[in-house]
Amino acid sequence: LDLDNSGCRTTMLRTLGSRRWRPALPTDAGRPLLRAASAGAEPARRKPRVVILGSGWGGNQLARSLDKSVYDVRLVSPANHFLFTPMLPSTAVGTLEFRAIQEPVRTIPGLAEYYQAKARGLDTSKRLVHCQDVFKGSEFSLSYDYLVIAVGNKSNTFNTPGVQENEGRAVFFLKHLYHARQIRNRIIECFERASNPTISHTERKRLLSFVVVGGGPTSCEFITELYDFLSHDVEKWFPNHLPHLQLTLVETGPHLLADFDRTLADYYLRSLIKKRIDVRTSCSIVGVRDTNDGAGAPMTTADLSDGSTLPFGTMVWSAGLAPVNFVAAAGLPLSGGSAGKIRTDPTLRVVGLRGRVFAMGDCARVGDAELPNTASVAEQQATYLGDCFNKYYAAFDAAGAPAGDELPAPGPVHPNLMPWTRVRFVDRMFSEALPHFQYMNRGSMTSGGVGKGIVDFKDSDLPVNFRLSGWAAYLSWKSAYASKQLSWSNMILVPMYWFKSLVFGRDISRF
Repeated sequence: LDLDNSGCRTTMLRTLGSRRWRPALPTDAGRPLLRAASAGAEPARRKPRVVILGSGWGGNQLARSLDKSVYDVRLVSPANHFLFTPMLPSTAVGTLEFRAIQEPVRTIPGLAEYYQAKARGLDTSKRLVHCQDVFKGSEFSLSYDYLVIAVGNKSNTFNTPGVQENEGRAVFFLKHLYHARQIRNRIIECFERASNPTISHTERKRLLSFVVVGGGPTSCEFITELYDFLSHDVEKWFPNHLPHLQLTLVETGPHLLADFDRTLADYYLRSLIKKRIDVRTSCSIVGVRDTNDGAGAPMTTADLSDGSTLPFGTMVWSAGLAPVNFVAAAGLPLSGGSAGKIRTDPTLRVVGLRGRVFAMGDCARVGDAELPNTASVAEQQATYLGDCFNKYYAAFDAAGAPAGDELPAPGPVHPNLMPWTRVRFVDRMFSEALPHFQYMNRGSMTSGGVGKGIVDFKDSDLPVNFRLSGWAAYLSWKSAYASKQLSWSNMILVPMYWFKSLVFGRDISRF
């Protein structure tokens, strides 16, 4: 490149190793060939394109598992990162920072392309998935040879009046990073507003009333994280507010943590009560409404099924799951009608589509099996599909086969028993390889705040059989999830932030 400026001539040559620009290889319907075809030679067989919808536990794991030398792997998701959901409640109060529990999609080795978009429709006859970009709403279609649907679910409001209308203002969901950021800002906002000398006593009490809806692990972990934040940090920076604080946990069922052993769940309940958290079981929110405090000041109030009312400043709703819009719009067979899950056979193939469309995770129902809506299920299904594609489906010419040809059934595959990829050799020691998907119970664990937690491996398929509570369970939870991070950077950052919050306190900035 020659640059001439005031008589000065500079020549700059840029060479990056031995890499030089070359014309793009010829394509087949927009898909690159494996290699350029020489004159008179038989055209190269192109890679089958695998399009994955979703970047959660299922989509991310499958995208990492697939052999990129065999498949052209493309991923579509409105979130350009994988989120380590078990630690999401910790970020909502500042115990961890947001970036420490996410991994960018583009760090997946060998990924051909990523599109930050939402899937809006599906044409299975033409093998096209219709997408809409999240920035300007531009629409485009993406062709596939194999489609894997791993779009998950969204929060279910059960059509409770006022919940959706107040979402993002006083009511918040807890499924994504931006939800945690909203909650964190709202909590700090409530404390700063309550410090204003013009605030009435009634309004101050309302602002410092926090309601969590749901009795599952996410709700329980969030309210205990919030308690730790209040008892360790608010006590230091907002000491005058302590008498006004109120924490309420509302659960429709008769028990918290219904999937855990009853003895452990009761222990957890007692630990919440000792923290003076108002736990209301067999109770539900029947409405959220905007009213006033009698003096004209606006306030938000929850109406409960027991007839009581509960003014609040922040409500975190984690009470159920509902299918995302794409599941109903795709025209695929659903279990339970339009509000159900995508029906698949035991090999995760969507029924009636000749093995070209798969579904897994929270959005799928495998045969007649009732599987829990957990990250473990989605991760195991993704690992199973990755093994099927790499070991068996690679022999099928999906790109060149006639449209009516059905994908052959897979051979035996070992289930994914061990939670860590590095020790998958243990799967072969404690499980039998079968062609269909096998769900393995890895046990359950939940944090209960500093020094508290429960671990239930009693009925798991792991080669261990025990239950823990207290400090032992708390440390087990921390060590298990810290070691399960996908990158070394996050394995380092997570313990660092734990240490920082324990020694120096949580950040109370609002931005």
